[in-house]
Amino acid sequence: MPQTSADNPTDAVAMSVAAVIPCYRETAHIEGVLASIGPEVSRIYVIDDACPDNTGDWVEERVNDPRVEVIRHETNKGVGGATISGYRKALADGHDIVVKLDGDGQMDGALIPGLIAPVLDGRADYSKGNRFHAVHGFSSMPGSRIFGNLVLSLMSKFSSGYWDILDPTNGFTAIQHAALKRLPLDEIDEGYYFESDMLFRLGMARAVVRDIAMTAHYGEEESGIRIPKVVPVFILKHMRNTWQRLIVTYFIRETNVATLQLILGKLLILFGVVFGAVNWIDGSFTGVPATAGTVILAALPIILGSQLLIAFLNYDTRNVPHEPLQRLEGAEAEPHTTTSPKE
Repeated sequence: MPQTSADNPTDAVAMSVAAVIPCYRETAHIEGVLASIGPEVSRIYVIDDACPDNTGDWVEERVNDPRVEVIRHETNKGVGGATISGYRKALADGHDIVVKLDGDGQMDGALIPGLIAPVLDGRADYSKGNRFHAVHGFSSMPGSRIFGNLVLSLMSKFSSGYWDILDPTNGFTAIQHAALKRLPLDEIDEGYYFESDMLFRLGMARAVVRDIAMTAHYGEEESGIRIPKVVPVFILKHMRNTWQRLIVTYFIRETNVATLQLILGKLLILFGVVFGAVNWIDGSFTGVPATAGTVILAALPIILGSQLLIAFLNYDTRNVPHEPLQRLEGAEAEPHTTTSPKE
């Protein structure tokens, strides 16, 4: 990989960019996706995830782009598993930035320069598309997807800690190798929860994430995601990740005023709810109404506990990573360039 010249340390570092495209039944769209990828990408990994229509064979027979390399799975691993295979290969080949886009044509490869820009210039470790940045960005999106994404966006804020990020299920992403190396690739969800779980893992690694405005193209392709089935599963996984993040962030890595706010807030609310419920049940059986003092004693802890949790959330929303991992590892902060494809 080209490095900065010692004689001219202000020269930009040329960074190699690879693209990973997980494929499952994408023969109708993959050729157009590959054709849309510009010269800023030096390697393209097409992951044939045990496709019934042999997308890998189709690409090798019809696409002459020397950048393209097909990786085949003997068994279907899901979009996450396919992407992780591409990540591993890109890391092994020494690429600095790895872009992930789907093979269904919803993501325009021409948007890759804008996607990788904050990673190239050292402002972020991970950038992702955001279809909700402007009205025209999601006007063509099916209503069920809009509702599902809004619900999951809120849940993802709690589980990842990235309160300034929207559209967590967006699969148009770019990651810098310093952040990618820190992720436990063996533990990341291999199904449709992959993108959301990536945000959680990046949050645990304290990587800087930025949204990039984009417009998705919805044609005749059929999505494998069924919102009524996926949302409940996603919510349960988000709840699991939320508790893990809170424990690691506020009880293991450090303890501060936010830790006290979280503990006292939950205890006060729990006391108020239990005390109030016990007295309400007792009153319903005895026919003796609760006194004003009893009501206050039940309500006041709930009010105080709620205020403490609001204060905690205020702290948590400001506790977003601001220092990119690539800078912490000694990468140059000046703007970078990309290498051209190798012939």
